Amino acid sequence: MARNSDLMLFDDSYQTIATPVEGLFRDRGSKFLAFAYPIQNEEDVKRLLLTLRELHPKANHHCFAYRLGLDRSNFRANDDGEPSGSAGKPILNTLYAHDLTNLLVVVVRYFGGTLLGVPGLINAYKAATEEALAQAQIVTKHVRDVYTLTYPYEQMNEVMKVIKMFDLTPQKQQFDNECTLQIEIRKTLLNQVLGKLEKIEALQLDFEETI
Repeated sequence: MARNSDLMLFDDSYQTIATPVEGLFRDRGSKFLAFAYPIQNEEDVKRLLLTLRELHPKANHHCFAYRLGLDRSNFRANDDGEPSGSAGKPILNTLYAHDLTNLLVVVVRYFGGTLLGVPGLINAYKAATEEALAQAQIVTKHVRDVYTLTYPYEQMNEVMKVIKMFDLTPQKQQFDNECTLQIEIRKTLLNQVLGKLEKIEALQLDFEETI
C-alpha cells in the first residue's frame, strides 16, 4: 500500500495522555490539586480553566501550563498571583521533561497559612504535576490535517478507493447528489493523499484545521 513507501520528511508523532488525571501534593498545610487534560487547542484551555474555577471558587490560585504541537513554539505558563516563575514554569518544565504535548495541567492551590518561599513553591507545583502524570496512560498520537471533500455521487467509488488505500477514517459523511465527507490525514501522508484526491474529477478540497 502507498503508505508503506512514504518518505518520512519529519516525525508527525507526539506523546500525550489518554484521559484526564488528577494528583495531590501537600506541604505545610497547603494543598496542591493537579488536574491534567489532553487538549487539541486553546479553546479547550479556556473551557477547562473556567470549569475548574467554578468547581474550586475558594482556591487561592489556579496556576497552569500547556503545550500544543510538535515543537516548543506554542505554550503558555501562568503563575496566577504566585511569585513570578514559581508555579507555571515548573509545571511547564515537567511537561517538557516527560516529552508531552497537547496537554494542559492546572494546579489549584488552597493556602494552608504558612509561606513556602519560591523554592518551596517550585517544588510543590512540580511535585503536584508529577503526581498527576504518574496516574496517566501515555499514548502516541499523530498530527493530522482535517479536510472536507465535496464531490458528485458518481465519483463515490474513486473517493472510497483513496480512503481505503491510505486507511483513512471518514467523518461527518453526507451522501446525496452532491456528497460531503470529512477526513483526517496524517502530516506524513498529506502530499500522497491530496495528490490522489486532486486527480478525481469535480472533487473540491477544503482545509478545516490541524489537530
